[in-house]
Amino acid sequence: MTTLSIRVPDSLHRAIKELATKDGYSMNQFLVTAAAEKLAALETVDYLRERAARANLKEFDRLLSLVPDAEPDRGDEMPPPKRGRTKRRS
Repeated sequence: MTTLSIRVPDSLHRAIKELATKDGYSMNQFLVTAAAEKLAALETVDYLRERAARANLKEFDRLLSLVPDAEPDRGDEMPPPKRGRTKRRS
């Protein structure tokens, strides 16, 4: 295992410490879990992009055409877009 020293703003340190304590984790456990979740999310996006690039698009389009065109069930709607913010991949 490797030790990593990072510098974070005091406000972020306090927020992480409070949340970790509230959830019954050490700060180390909290940060390791957060980093692992972020890594998994980014790797999943890359995996899905690779799979889409290799996919048989005609078969995909055929399967997609079988999905009925209907409004989503109540509670399954997409949230409205947030204004003034853009997502950045970090």
